[in-house]
Amino acid sequence: MGRRLGQHFLNRKSTLDRIAESACPEGGSGDRTPLVIEIGAGRGALTESLLERADKVVAIELDPVLIHYLRQKFRDALDAGRLILVESDILKTDLGALIGKDQWGRAVIAGNLPYYITSPILERLFEARGKWKRAVILVQAEVAARIVAQPGCRDYGYLSVLVQAQARAERLFEVPKTSFRPPPKVDSAVVGLEPVDGPIEYLPSFLKFAGNCFRYKRKTLRNNLAGLYDRSAIESLVGPKDRAEALSIAELAHLFGALTR
Repeated sequence: MGRRLGQHFLNRKSTLDRIAESACPEGGSGDRTPLVIEIGAGRGALTESLLERADKVVAIELDPVLIHYLRQKFRDALDAGRLILVESDILKTDLGALIGKDQWGRAVIAGNLPYYITSPILERLFEARGKWKRAVILVQAEVAARIVAQPGCRDYGYLSVLVQAQARAERLFEVPKTSFRPPPKVDSAVVGLEPVDGPIEYLPSFLKFAGNCFRYKRKTLRNNLAGLYDRSAIESLVGPKDRAEALSIAELAHLFGALTR
């Protein structure tokens, strides 16, 4: 099996089991997690650990060569209906519809997210918010830092707002590059997400607004918002040196509301 899609395969059993335990904590108490959606099954290393703790795993994988390999490796689980393989691009997969096909309640999401499309996958994930109760994802370490960053921190930006406006985010543990074959050039980290009821009205519009606030990292809020809203309103609400990275999500939401009344 080649690396036609640039995969780096996590193969350290202790780390795989730790991800599965974080995703399916019920599995250690005699109960089992009803349904897990795995993003990017690869060679099935995490799939194997998830099957030990879940009643059913729906594994999404794009590479047809790997799909063929997984069908051979997990023939028994497939025959028993405990594993379903979905050959699909995650960015073109309707996760809500996929989860909705089963009467298992809200699903758990797990996976090793490709570094170059982490943000689009997270956006896709939040489109199905309400269909899943927990997500445990392996991402590039610097992306994990941005996901959990707080206002005033160098890593705080639009990705932080996108995630934290919709979920509680926690950096669970680090995964060194030596845990992969072949090893990537960067370290990784596992992040846990739990959806929250959005306190922000008009969330899609707010996220578009937040994207404009962070549009140019080195520019002030006044400069980033210029031409998008009434100039006098901006100047009455935003100081000449204020920058988006200094504002909490609540403060950004307040500014959004004041400018869009």
